[in-house]
Amino acid sequence: MNCSDVWILAEQENGRILRISHELVTRGIALSKKRGCKLCAMVFGHDINGADLQELVDMGVDKLIAVEAPELAHFLVEPYSACMLNLLDKFKPEIILGGATSTGRTLLPYVAMTAYTGLTADCTGLDIEDGTNNLLQTRPAIGGNIMATIRTPDFRPQMSTVRPRSTKPAEVIQKGRRGEIIRLKPEQKLLSSKIKRTGFIPNEEEQSLHDAEIVVVAGRGIKKTENIALIRELANALGGTLAATRDVVDRGWLSYPHQVGLSGKTISPKLYVGVGVSGSIQHLAGMQTAETIIAINNDPEAQIFKVADFGIVGDLFEVVPALIREIKDGKKKF
Repeated sequence: MNCSDVWILAEQENGRILRISHELVTRGIALSKKRGCKLCAMVFGHDINGADLQELVDMGVDKLIAVEAPELAHFLVEPYSACMLNLLDKFKPEIILGGATSTGRTLLPYVAMTAYTGLTADCTGLDIEDGTNNLLQTRPAIGGNIMATIRTPDFRPQMSTVRPRSTKPAEVIQKGRRGEIIRLKPEQKLLSSKIKRTGFIPNEEEQSLHDAEIVVVAGRGIKKTENIALIRELANALGGTLAATRDVVDRGWLSYPHQVGLSGKTISPKLYVGVGVSGSIQHLAGMQTAETIIAINNDPEAQIFKVADFGIVGDLFEVVPALIREIKDGKKKF
């Protein structure tokens, strides 16, 4: 099979392109430049905003296929996969990237199985192998204890999902940049589905952690559930959101919606404060794109310090109360 080009699966909601699409453009630009090919995008929906489509081109997409029909307004795996497989057959992409969202985690495995190709989920790193042009797909494995790099040498397309907020959204390269935007109406036979969408209830708590600009994370170093109150007080003083590592959640000190890491949520706040966080690979995969990282730990060899912009080595039960006092005193001055 003669395959070419890097493709991303852009996502939309109510006709508006979602942030994950812009993050995938960042990933796709890097791969397409190294591969020496075009960056293309596909999106499925209905009455998709034209300015949003042009913005993807402005960010670096060379070809954009928008497949539109009322039946595609909301995600359903059968019509989406049928339309996607139709595009695969027509354009024969070499690489397909999708977000590890509820849509991407459902659609891409379904398509990969049907297309008889490989898929690597929850990638944190992507690269092109010199000499072979194989996609190098890196992700944490064995409970987050090692980083595994996976290849799909014998089948095409090579498919990967990427954790949301594991990279920065692409920026506009040039307003009005020239690119090919094709809006297609699919054949009716591609739109049938045994599943019917009856409604949607958003998870407001999950959304608040994803979008929080300041996140304070409690790690195993807080020692016991009663000390959550201290970390919550620091989060409140900073005007931030309380979160936790997997160890804290597994011990029942905080609930799962607070968990940050490979098996929890990926966040990219302006400020991350880790209190008693050791910095396992599994956790780092969920927060390392934060703009500023502050770590508080009594172990100077803790892994978290390797990604931290500022580190405080000390007893958190002395450091955190002092920080809270300084923050509150600082606010009084204003």
